[in-house]
Amino acid sequence: MRTYDVAPLFRSSVGFDKLFDLLTQAERAEASTAWPPYNIEKVAEDQYRITMAVAGFTADEIELTQHDTTLLVSGNKKGQEGERQYLHRGIAARTFRQSFNLAEHVRVTGADLENGLLTVNLKREVPEALKPRRIAIGGMQAVGGQDNAPAQIEGEAKAA
Repeated sequence: MRTYDVAPLFRSSVGFDKLFDLLTQAERAEASTAWPPYNIEKVAEDQYRITMAVAGFTADEIELTQHDTTLLVSGNKKGQEGERQYLHRGIAARTFRQSFNLAEHVRVTGADLENGLLTVNLKREVPEALKPRRIAIGGMQAVGGQDNAPAQIEGEAKAA
């Protein structure tokens, strides 16, 4: 396990507290979240996929919840009907809770459970108002509602 000392960064930066908290939180979480194993992949420019190995769980035993920028995946195995006597039990059936910190404007677009793999599809959708826009320089382009010219009422002649 890698450890990073971010103390020097605290001394020379202002306003990055949340980022440093996420780094230290990720370091602690790495040691404690060995199960269930998962992959995170970038599928396209603004599309991602989380794949979790949840063998033995059914779709109704897994719950996905997104709240703001946190995705919580939890599994709760329902009681077995009749007691089984295992000679070897290699498939874990314990309850789990795994949370993922998502960037702003990332939302879950779908989830599937097939062959013991839970696949969660994510997409970043930045609202149009927050996207960068190009501004013309020196053009006579009026932006709606900001034109200072007197309004021309239809049917009236221009006064000379």
